[in-house]
Amino acid sequence: MLQPTPTPVTPKSPIPRKKKTGFKNFIKKCKEQKVLLLMSIPFVLWLFVFRYVPLYGWTMAFQDFRPARPVFEQEWAGFEHFIFLFTEPRFYEVLRNTLAMSLINLVLGFITAITLAILLNELRNMTFKRVVQTVSYMPYFLSWVVAAGLVSYALSLENGIVNIVLVNLRIISEPIVWLGIGEIFWGIIGAADVWKNVGWNSIIYLAAIAMIDTQQYEAAQIDGASRLQRIWHITLPGMKPVIIILLIMNLGYILESGFEAQYLLMNPQNRDFAENLDIYVLRYGISMGNFSLATAAGIFKTIVSFIFLFSANAIAKKMGEARLF
Repeated sequence: MLQPTPTPVTPKSPIPRKKKTGFKNFIKKCKEQKVLLLMSIPFVLWLFVFRYVPLYGWTMAFQDFRPARPVFEQEWAGFEHFIFLFTEPRFYEVLRNTLAMSLINLVLGFITAITLAILLNELRNMTFKRVVQTVSYMPYFLSWVVAAGLVSYALSLENGIVNIVLVNLRIISEPIVWLGIGEIFWGIIGAADVWKNVGWNSIIYLAAIAMIDTQQYEAAQIDGASRLQRIWHITLPGMKPVIIILLIMNLGYILESGFEAQYLLMNPQNRDFAENLDIYVLRYGISMGNFSLATAAGIFKTIVSFIFLFSANAIAKKMGEARLF
């Protein structure tokens, strides 16, 4: 008896699975990393309480704020304090000083910290390397009150080491009152900032160098590359992502040129070049009871910082370099 030929069964197409939505992926990630999320709760609370809640104080910039009055009795002034800030000639002089000192600190800080990190990495005598690291780190742990006193003494007219050395080397004929020359105050601040922070700033670059594969140096040495060539073609490219990230972060603080050093080294002779935005806020805002003006200046600093930060990050993203987000 003939058996009927079975009809071919066409394989069923697989049932398409629904793609998980972004929210479901978010929930899944939260479940996977719940321990990290629990650990981060104290820091998020600190950020919310001390960084975001005080933003309510920005309303003072739009009021004629008087501390003795209740909140609901404050008089609103609109953009009056912002208009005064941007039409006051002294504000632009202060802004010039702030940007100049900040850029000098930024450039000198990067160059000196990267150079010191590379030189320390090239040292083979570990004892000498530790001594240099310790000596370069120590000024960072001094307060600016002590550091400014040392800078003032080093630049003093009578017993200052700078005048003594330069006179003995016949570079200058007589001692100079360095802190009395406003035009060189920016350079003094830049040099003082380098002296105080270069050792600490070099730590992260040393960490970046330590992450570079040592086999690259061995291969380059076998190919006959000199030490300078190895630094240029291996060390610096290996540090490049860290350098760019730190540059983006520092551009976000472009209007933070410091306060203590300028305030402590400032005198009537160099005030036109020493007074920065923070000192301006203290002198003409907080000290005179004009809290609204001080708040308006703070908002201006925040907006400019955001613009620089996001612009630098966007440029790095467009160029295909490392970025913050």
